[in-house]
Amino acid sequence: MKICRNYVVFVALLILSIPMSVSADSLTLYAAGSLKAALGEVVASYEETYETKVTTKFGPSGLLRKAIEEGEKVDVFASADMAHPDKLASGQWGGPVVLFTRNQLCGLAQPAVKVTTDNFLNTLINKQVRVGTSTPKADPSGDYAWELFRKADAIKAGSFETLSGKALQLTGGPDSAKAPEGRNPYGWVMSEKKADVFLTYCTNAVLAQREVPALELVRVPKELSVGADYGLIVRKGASPEAWKLAMYILSPAGQKILADYGFEATAIPAEK
Repeated sequence: MKICRNYVVFVALLILSIPMSVSADSLTLYAAGSLKAALGEVVASYEETYETKVTTKFGPSGLLRKAIEEGEKVDVFASADMAHPDKLASGQWGGPVVLFTRNQLCGLAQPAVKVTTDNFLNTLINKQVRVGTSTPKADPSGDYAWELFRKADAIKAGSFETLSGKALQLTGGPDSAKAPEGRNPYGWVMSEKKADVFLTYCTNAVLAQREVPALELVRVPKELSVGADYGLIVRKGASPEAWKLAMYILSPAGQKILADYGFEATAIPAEK
């Protein structure tokens, strides 16, 4: 059975870190917006299993981290990158930080845009093609898009300047337009024709396509591929229930739910 080394280390640290005399009637989980559907289901399963209420808030990881730093009371934080929880850990907010799942960047395209994996870069740098992204620094999805732009520059000089200069930062920022209640933000952005190609997590693209079936999901070519590592951290002094929630996210049950939504699970036992 193959289990991520980070996972094993985290389990050991959890056992040493769990406070023994604190209890909680409810928990608060802040998590990246890309985790909303998957972790929403994980939380529902946890609540049913352990009869502990969990209050959730989903949004851009950078903005959630800022809210935590400004004093919002949170027990567990699940980020779409490692940098934001690492920053909290360095400030003694909590720890350790563990990699609990992975994602990939994909393209979400309007049906009229003839973009494929093979012509992906040439399509993006085409002056007539509007490229949408999330907002760097506020939302890791935007940071990953800029990482893709840097990879593109190594293939075709000048691509970074072209792409970073024309990218439309449509989601994930403090002033980004909000999708109507109940709408997938990426499906909504594309249905409003705000971009021709939108760079987002593959899991987001799948959900957007379910809502707007005409949209095309395009796999990024290997040479431009950008993987997203998701980090989990528990607040210092949090209750045993908070640590139990973190463990549940890392458990085979939690990891299977993440995998069902297209995430790359890190701690599912190998099939016998």
